[in-house]
Amino acid sequence: MNQQDIQNLRQDYQAASLLEKDTDNNPIKQFENWFTEALQAQIHEPNAMTLATATHDGRPSARILLLKGFDERGFIFYTNYLSRKGKEITKNPHAAMTFFWGPLERQIRIEGTLEKLSKEESEKYFHSRPKGSQIGALASPQSQEIADRSIVENKWKQLETEYTDKEIPKPSYWGGYILRPQLIEFWQGRSSRLHDRILYKKSDKSNWKKVRLAP
Repeated sequence: MNQQDIQNLRQDYQAASLLEKDTDNNPIKQFENWFTEALQAQIHEPNAMTLATATHDGRPSARILLLKGFDERGFIFYTNYLSRKGKEITKNPHAAMTFFWGPLERQIRIEGTLEKLSKEESEKYFHSRPKGSQIGALASPQSQEIADRSIVENKWKQLETEYTDKEIPKPSYWGGYILRPQLIEFWQGRSSRLHDRILYKKSDKSNWKKVRLAP
């Protein structure tokens, strides 16, 4: 593929529109509405999202994670606190999430600050996971350099034997974060790149201001 081939990759979005009157005044409820429609459309892993974090001096990094819950407080995911993202969050709690649902021609952008979930909430989720995933959290020193894959595979097998008939303890370095949103933008693709963009901005602890952005 040459540069011209890449430049010519484009799609004219015509699936739907997004008008202010059709959106909820609460962005969390609006997210729930769109997420439900993504589930109904049978989109592959609709909870997949890009999480962007940054170092204390603003150097960004991003990766795909899975959303594991949301409510009026914010948006929840789980990870290793000692991973690269975990270390960045410790020094700079500002972060952003992006969801993209291609078949629906929709995108949601969320910006806010991250906080750790309580130990109790993290424990509850940890023990709801498949046993293999629980063992994996203990076996992998996430984001650290290792000599080869056999190191984590052998550790996983060792732990599988050790905890055959025992409850697997949640590691102290593993748990949940919640992104408390300050901005939530809903993007609906439209023809000729005249996309619909509805932005919710937090005006105080419980109220949101809804505005339209130019595409």
